[in-house]
Amino acid sequence: MSPNLISGNCHKDKRGHLFYNNDFDLTNIKRMYVIENSSIDIIRAWQGHTIEQRWFSATKGSFKIQLIAVDNWDTPSLTLPIIEFTLHSETFDILHIPAGYISSLQALEEESKLVVMADYHLGELNDEFRYPTDYFTI
Repeated sequence: MSPNLISGNCHKDKRGHLFYNNDFDLTNIKRMYVIENSSIDIIRAWQGHTIEQRWFSATKGSFKIQLIAVDNWDTPSLTLPIIEFTLHSETFDILHIPAGYISSLQALEEESKLVVMADYHLGELNDEFRYPTDYFTI
């Protein structure tokens, strides 16, 4: 399975804005949290899961999301291809990251906020893998 962007939209009228994503199915979501980096210079990389899935949506500002499909969780290849997405709060798009990927997150605007949704409760699995920010050749 590959990452996919579930497109949202925004309705504007004299009353204001209504952001929506009618194609996103929340059936598998068990928990959610919000990430707000302390500055746009912070990069949260590389973290991922063999079993868990994640869904990301920018609720304020924008984020650059980079993803890598891991070939070997013990010693991943250094030159794996990187897939890049940019999420903007104006569109309410939701990025689905299936199991088997690691991610790098960077806010592109100060005070940006990223909602993260997961399909397992905290501590339900021991399925977190982390690699140093400079591990992969970019």
